[in-house]
Parts: sequence; structure tokens; C-alpha cells
Amino acid sequence: MRKLLFAAMSVLLAGTAHAENIGITIARSDSAFLTILRQGMEDRAAKLDGVSVQVEDAQNDPSKQLDQVQNFISSGVDAIVVVAVDGDGTPALTKMASAAGIPIVYANHPPADADALPATAAFVGSNEIDSGTLETKEVCRLLGGKGSVYVLMGPLNNHSSLTRTKDIHDVIATDDCKGMSVLEEQSANWDRLEASNIMTNWLSTGREFDAVIANNDEMAIGAIQAMKAAGTDMSKVVVGGIDATPDGLAAMAAGDLDVTVFQNAIAQGATAMDAAVALAREEKTERQIWVPFELVTPENMKDYAKANQ
Repeated sequence: MRKLLFAAMSVLLAGTAHAENIGITIARSDSAFLTILRQGMEDRAAKLDGVSVQVEDAQNDPSKQLDQVQNFISSGVDAIVVVAVDGDGTPALTKMASAAGIPIVYANHPPADADALPATAAFVGSNEIDSGTLETKEVCRLLGGKGSVYVLMGPLNNHSSLTRTKDIHDVIATDDCKGMSVLEEQSANWDRLEASNIMTNWLSTGREFDAVIANNDEMAIGAIQAMKAAGTDMSKVVVGGIDATPDGLAAMAAGDLDVTVFQNAIAQGATAMDAAVALAREEKTERQIWVPFELVTPENMKDYAKANQ
């Protein structure tokens, strides 16, 4: 009987040797791109033996995200994945997780301490220097190197937003694009409705413009909706976005969005989950793991039709 009991316990222990519970805190659940990113995490976790996930929505509130990480630590999760609300607040999260001996992986939004992460932490994302650069170079090409543009930015405390906006200005400063100028730029916080309202206000000024360069597809779509509602001839305006979301590609197929940049949300999510599980199992992983951006135009958009679904 004792031998049978020992054998049964051995089987049970073997089956749970790699049973990891991963806590995930997402900056906001109402973001189309972050919904796809979350899907990538959950789909990968479902394919890994013994891995379960617990997902929380930070509702774009840094203090709420801090509380969620504290709760994950208190509940004893094996690793934490953070899609940060505010990159500047990430050193505190890293410190908390490290003190508790729990690995932490940042996905998509780069942490402020990306270059100083401990061995139990990692960042998975795409190099934002490429995103806004690819987008703006294509807008410049379509404009023939000259024209007036409006810029729709993401949150002003977000690393991706700041870098994408800097990319725009850096490209415009080059010899090939120095005939371009920025009329105005405003933050629409990645949001379609906010972008639509801002674009409506810009249209009310009556200023002539040639392009709208948005930090993401959602804001580009909001601008498109406002322009179409105002009767703007979309064939005479160049509109750029980033992410190649399903809605973004639909706008491109309709002839309204001229350029977007594919950010592989599914791959980012899956890779972040792989890194979290590896660190939970005390395996080594790179501190920074890059998923490349890719330019998407009407000519190649069919190649990306199902990429972020």
C-alpha cells in the first residue's frame, strides 16, 4: 500500500512540476491592438502544458496597475507580464517583483529601466524607431517630399507615442522630406473618438493640409471618419497609421488609409508568454527581445489580412 501511495504521489508531482500561473496586467482592455496582444498571450499559454493565466485590466491607470502587480505578488504567481500604462512607473514594478523573487516580463510598452533589467526580467516588443520612420517615409514618398501635415499622437507619457512622434520629425528633417511641415500635433491617447473630435476641430479652421500622420491605426480611423463626415475628398489626402489592425486594413481596402505598419501583436504576446514561462522555470532568456515592424501598403496588404486576428 505504501509503495502504491508513493507511486501515486510521484505521478502527481511529475504532472505538476511545471504548473505555472502567470499574472497579466494589460494597460487597457478597450484597445484594439492590446486585445490582439492579449490574445497572443492566452493562445500561447493554452498550448503550454500546465500554464494558466490571470488577466487584469489596468484601465489606463498607473496606480491600479501597481495594485494589480502587488496582488499578483501576494497571491504567489510564478511570473508577471506587464503591458505598462506608464513606462516611467516600471522601475517600481521591477523592484517589487525582484524583491519577491518573481520574474517580470514587459510586453509592447518599453519599461523605463529596459537597459537595466535584472536577470529575472525581460522586455518583448518592436523597435519604435522603425515604426514611425517607415510610416513617415512612405507618407513622404506619396506626397513627393512636400506638403502640410497634421499629427495625431498617443499618450504623452507613453514611450511608443513619444518615439513615433520623434520619428515623424526626424524623417521630415531629412533632405528628401524637408518640403513637409507639421501644421499641428495633438494627443488623442490612441483613441478613435478622441482623434475624430480633434480632426473635426482642425477641419473647422479651414486650413489646407495634405496628410494626417497618426501614431496608430485607431487614431487614423478616427481622423478618416471625421474627414468623410465633413465631405473631404479622401483621394487628395494621405493618411498613415501604425499596427495594421483588422480595422486598419479594412480602411486601407476601402481606399481611405494609405499606409500602416504591421506590429505583430500575436507574436509579441506569444513571445512574452514564452519568456515569462522560461523565467518562471529558471531558464535564461534575452533581456530585450525584438519583433520587427513591417511596412504595409495597398500593394501588399493582402499578405497581412489575417496576421493580427
